[in-house]
Amino acid sequence: MRIFAGILMMIAAALLAAACATTQPIYNVQDAPIVAPAGKTYSMTEVQQAIMRAGATLGWQMNPEAPGRITGRIALRTHTAIVDITHNTKTYSIKYRDSTNLEARDGMIHRNYNGWIQNLDKAIRAQTSI
Repeated sequence: MRIFAGILMMIAAALLAAACATTQPIYNVQDAPIVAPAGKTYSMTEVQQAIMRAGATLGWQMNPEAPGRITGRIALRTHTAIVDITHNTKTYSIKYRDSTNLEARDGMIHRNYNGWIQNLDKAIRAQTSI
């Protein structure tokens, strides 16, 4: 019976350790389609404005660097993330550039970062579907 209890304790400890893991693979958005309402097409300026609005609604500082390229930066408490957002009139991509205090290394990052990118992706889709 003691052996069985010991095995159960080890399994429980392993499950707890896995549940507490704070890092995940870095989530990037690659060539997500821009789906305009029926009969509408967007210009590069309209796509840029939609992306900038989406970021601003979530607290991102959005800085247009060149046509089709925006840098996004978010700072929460002691954590900072910087992404490169590229776009044309049909697709956009969000790629990790840099971060502070998000445990980024070897393609892994704190799981909160991925949530921020997923929220930004959803906001961009919402802004481009108007």
